Parts: sequence; structure tokens; C-alpha cells
Amino acid sequence: MRYYYSADTLFVRGSFRAASTGVNGGLGTVSTLLNHTVPEHFGHADPSRHLREITDAAGMGEDAFGLLTAVPMRHLCILQYDFITVFVTAGVTNPNPDPAVPHTINIIVTSREGFSDAALLGAIITVTEAKTRALRDLGRTFTGTTTDAVIAASEGEVVHEYAGPLTAAGMRIYAAVLRGVAAALDRQEGRVEDTGPSYFIFSRYNGDHWVEWQPEGCPYYPCHFPGQVCDFCYCPYYPCRDGDLGHWVESSSGGQVWSCSRCTLLHIPEVADYYKQNPEASLDELKKLRATLDTKRSGA
Repeated sequence: MRYYYSADTLFVRGSFRAASTGVNGGLGTVSTLLNHTVPEHFGHADPSRHLREITDAAGMGEDAFGLLTAVPMRHLCILQYDFITVFVTAGVTNPNPDPAVPHTINIIVTSREGFSDAALLGAIITVTEAKTRALRDLGRTFTGTTTDAVIAASEGEVVHEYAGPLTAAGMRIYAAVLRGVAAALDRQEGRVEDTGPSYFIFSRYNGDHWVEWQPEGCPYYPCHFPGQVCDFCYCPYYPCRDGDLGHWVESSSGGQVWSCSRCTLLHIPEVADYYKQNPEASLDELKKLRATLDTKRSGA
């Protein structure tokens, strides 16, 4: 799985088995998941056609599940909890049944460990329970808006048969959605200032807690080399499983996590610029670019 975003669209790319409650949803095998911002008074007569126009313009096929929102992508929250990654946009100016105001809570859950179809559907239930809890904790009297939607997707052989909140997958989904809905509403409603998507990682260092990564005033800069670019400190390829770039390490809570602490690939300014211009670039393509740059520098 990998993801990237423009000013108005989040693209999540991979080889997914997925369940969606959004436009043209259902159960299926898809290569693209997206969340797209529409104008506040969106009046397109055919939302499914609108989504196809977006994927066509991006050079992607029709095997996609998509969601629509009036929330700008700069308020997107991305949360990583082990093998689970959750993407949340949230606006709740529309708790009442007024379709003319399309603010929405959209949630995409991805897993790098495979889910059965039952687990995908169970994940949607778990997401809904966590979203409801988040709204209650914020003092809201409603459980969602009239246009909320969820996509649950996974890659690989089935590892998880169920995804209720007490399962290994479900408890991670629940925690990420609970944190993500609150964080997304803080940004949409102006309690937290942002200029782009926010990133949260579940850390077990010094006790379990969520950590928000922020490039401004990072106490570790430069963690790799002077002049590095930090736009992709939260790597869109993670976990890449490329032995040239990282390795598996033992987690303090058991199991293994992918460590890329020594990877500098996307911190190289020329490589970061190339990726921004070519978000579909493969890791091999970026590694070849780095090798070319190294050759030029060594010959200078």
C-alpha cells in the first residue's frame, strides 16, 4: 500500500480486497481508494461519473472505491498503528438530514495484513462504534452526519478472520479512529491550525501513546544529514520491506516492526522533488535516481 494526495484528493494505491459504503460501494478487489473534496454546494448529478473522471484524469483504471467530502484535504489526518493505517476527514456541520450541505466524516482503513470479507465488514462496524464514541467524547449529541462513509481494505493473504474491537486488528482500528475523528474535527473547526495533512503514529516508547509528527521545530533535525528534506518523514512507502532501506526489529510488545531509521532516500532533495512530480514512481525508480546522483557527485 502507498498513498499520496493533491490539494483536493487523497489516493491510496495497492492491491486491495475492500468493502465500501461510499459511491458504487460494496465488496470488491480494487487498486485505488480515494477521498475527494467537492465544492460546498456540490451539485453533480452523477457522483460515480465524477469519481471516474478523477481516476481517468490520474491515469488509473475503474477498479476503485471512492468517497466525496466538502472537507479540504489539508485537514486530513493519517494515523499509523502497527499494520493498520487510517485516513480521516471530518466535518459535522450537517448532522441534520440536509443533503445540500455535504460535510461528512469519511474514514478509510487499510491493513497490510489480510482480512477476510467478514473482517472487512466487521471493521466497518468497529469504525462506526469508534466514530460514535469520539463524537460523544466531544459532547456532540449526534452519532454522525447523513453522508458518512467508510472503506475498509487489506492486502495479502488472510490473517484476520474478524475485526471486532477486541481483536488484534479491531482494537487498533478503534484506537486510530477514536483519535483520528477528534483530531480531524479539531482541524476542520479551527481549534488546531494546519497547512497540510497531519500524521500520527502510535508509539510504545515511554508508554503507549499517540505522537503527532510535525516538521516545524523538529528537535531531531537534521536526523540524517544537513540540508535534508523532511516532507516525507512520514514515508508513504512504509513499510516498504526493501532490505536495502530497512529491516525488521523486535517490538517491545512482541512481534516485529519495520525499522527504516537509517533510510535517507526520500530525504534527498532531488529524490523528494522527483517523487512530488511523479507520485506513482516505484521504489526501484527512486533508488536508481539516487544511484545516478551518487555517481554524478563522486565524479565531480
